[in-house]
Amino acid sequence: MDNPAFYAVTLKNLVTPWTNRNQTVFAPLNDYTATVIGMVRDDVPFNELLSGDILYVGDAGLGLPAVSASSNTHYEQLESRGIDLRTGLQRRTQSSVYGIPAAATAGVMTSRAAAQSFFIAGTNRAMFRFTLLNQMCRELDETQDTSRPPDRIRQDVSRSPGGDARLFLNNCVGCHSGMDPMAQAFAYYTFDDTQGRLVFTAGSVQPKYSINADTFKQGFVTPDDSWENRWRRGQNALLGWDQALPGSGNGAKSLGQEFGNSDAFASCQVEKVFRTVCLRSPTDTLDRSEIVSMASSFRASGFRLKQVFADAAAYCMGQ
Repeated sequence: MDNPAFYAVTLKNLVTPWTNRNQTVFAPLNDYTATVIGMVRDDVPFNELLSGDILYVGDAGLGLPAVSASSNTHYEQLESRGIDLRTGLQRRTQSSVYGIPAAATAGVMTSRAAAQSFFIAGTNRAMFRFTLLNQMCRELDETQDTSRPPDRIRQDVSRSPGGDARLFLNNCVGCHSGMDPMAQAFAYYTFDDTQGRLVFTAGSVQPKYSINADTFKQGFVTPDDSWENRWRRGQNALLGWDQALPGSGNGAKSLGQEFGNSDAFASCQVEKVFRTVCLRSPTDTLDRSEIVSMASSFRASGFRLKQVFADAAAYCMGQ
């Protein structure tokens, strides 16, 4: 982990697919990827990944173009010049560099790269779905639970798709009843493609939350950015939510804390590192037991991801 390639190759290839919808590794360095690399290097508690006011940029003495909220040039040149990321990254804050309120920062979810991929157009459900996939290791379909109340499902979801209400009751409601109350945390965010930057409109719900309102006029109308985790009950309680947290709040930061302190988040990071180091997925009971042990060690270390890499390397040595 003292080798420059650990940061420029191993970590970059691990993180880059999290930053785009196509989940491709073939993308330039960006603020999301650089921030994760910096957090690992500096042993920043990784459960702050989705909630911290944190941003890593190229060191001021490197002569790079200034960091911009509307361009990725700074990071592309950081990579193209072959600068050692082990020494060339400097910790800053999103609020000071990008000018968004500190209370509105939510770790990599409010990075420029994530906003460009997951807040652009649409309904902001993409940010929820891809965060669930990339940081909880769960496809949205895996979390379907039709027992959750449907009262906060938005107006754009048909209650009788194709004229058949059974489809809604047996399928659509299973995802939307949990997702929509949590995706409400993103109600004040969008990515402005013209400006090329994340936009935060404090106290004003983005119009995208009321698109296709005529689909079901009796559906939920989003008044603010308050959110509620209804997965704390039902089958998704198995994701291991932190009982010290309230399970509800306002805005992306508190939702990121809800995700980042769950058992599923910790296990997901361990599983991703296991695949990176061992070049395979966990396959048997012994592997699964090791994942549990590594996740426990990860928490005990203060969420140091380097500890997970060390544990995985020791376990898979000689395989």
